[in-house]
Amino acid sequence: MADRLETFRGGVFPWEIDIMGHMNVRYYAAKYDDATLQFFGAVGLTMGYFGDLDRGMAAVQQNTAYERELLAGDLIMITTEIIDIRERKLQFCHTMTECLIGDVASTCEITAVHIDRSKRRSIPFPDHIREAASQLIRGNAC
Repeated sequence: MADRLETFRGGVFPWEIDIMGHMNVRYYAAKYDDATLQFFGAVGLTMGYFGDLDRGMAAVQQNTAYERELLAGDLIMITTEIIDIRERKLQFCHTMTECLIGDVASTCEITAVHIDRSKRRSIPFPDHIREAASQLIRGNAC
């Protein structure tokens, strides 16, 4: 099993708190989106790659579990692992951890497909992307 890749580090800000007193779900999604961008870059799915070849990634499923509330001032880290990579599909898991105590606050499992943006269809990953991604395969769900 490969080590988890750190893809985000930050904190929970007061403006991210909802009427229940904890981080609102929209900010979990935003932090997971930031982590996804870092993760994609680590396997070669960079902005240059997407732009030069007119490629992209389309999320087709996202499942988020909330295990511990996060409060203003909490420090968090997101790590990412690949569950599976197939010809056109990438399934990966983000784990959000509260840094000071080490509790898992949330997990987010995403399935995305590699697309040709001009044709609006899924296409196979190039070999170099599949090889880079294989280094991060964990093989289990979140």
